[in-house]
Amino acid sequence: MFRLAHLSDPHLPSPAGMGPLREWASKRTLSRLSWRRKHYEHDPAVLAALTADIAAHSPDHIALTGDLTNFSTPVEYAAAVTWLQTLGPARDVTVSPGNHDALVADGQAERFAMLRPWFGDDERTEFPHVRRRGTVGIVNLCSAIPTPPLFAGGRLGEVQIAALGEALDQLRREGLFRVVMLHHPALDGVVSKRKSLEDAGALRAALARHGAELVLHGHGHEAVFGAAQGPDGPIPVLGVPSASSPGGGRHPPARWHAIEIDGAKGAFSVTVIARGLDPATGVIGELGRYALPGLTSGIAA
Repeated sequence: MFRLAHLSDPHLPSPAGMGPLREWASKRTLSRLSWRRKHYEHDPAVLAALTADIAAHSPDHIALTGDLTNFSTPVEYAAAVTWLQTLGPARDVTVSPGNHDALVADGQAERFAMLRPWFGDDERTEFPHVRRRGTVGIVNLCSAIPTPPLFAGGRLGEVQIAALGEALDQLRREGLFRVVMLHHPALDGVVSKRKSLEDAGALRAALARHGAELVLHGHGHEAVFGAAQGPDGPIPVLGVPSASSPGGGRHPPARWHAIEIDGAKGAFSVTVIARGLDPATGVIGELGRYALPGLTSGIAA
């Protein structure tokens, strides 16, 4: 059995000393003003409890679907690297960048380079990255792009989507359970249009042609249980709330998914165990479990 942990949107605390003022002559200033109104939606203590719970379950691999930072500053990226090292070796943790990790274009290549060990196994900078772990093949996409103020959308682009199709075909030939991960939701209606994936339709078309066994995302700060059409039937699409959310506000409390993948080519079985925060007790515990497939589209309560 292969055990995959999925968490998302930790929004790590911004370190003191945010860097020179010239770095704030950008969208970061508006983002910081917005953050002052909603920073209470993220609690470092909640994140620490959730990651401790993940560690206690000893997953074989961890999938983190973006938004480690809040303003994508160099000091935040350095802090994110230090935090990622606490989760485990880079070979055991795969990160897909989020929109907050690409808030501005200036210096993005250098900041992304800091996270390269967590993107994939080779030295390439281009997405997608493919990781093979046991019976599982993980295709890591990047939907994070700089956007104008008040927008938080994403885009994959034709080149990345074409490469996704090639990777999915190769992993199918190898008989691996194919997991696609990205930050922005692949399904419509999970987030507003200004926050959505511009080419979600093209992504779903690629999935319909080439197939996959599971799609993971974040961004919406909600628990999402849905399905995209594949060549042989529906492909489950799962999202999780922010890993640092205490609940009680606009979004549900923190949650992660323990995804147990059993079997071999043509005969995989999957159990998803949802574990999350009980705001009343402050304890992370099991919220429920279910087998895949057989999901209906929508956002879970």
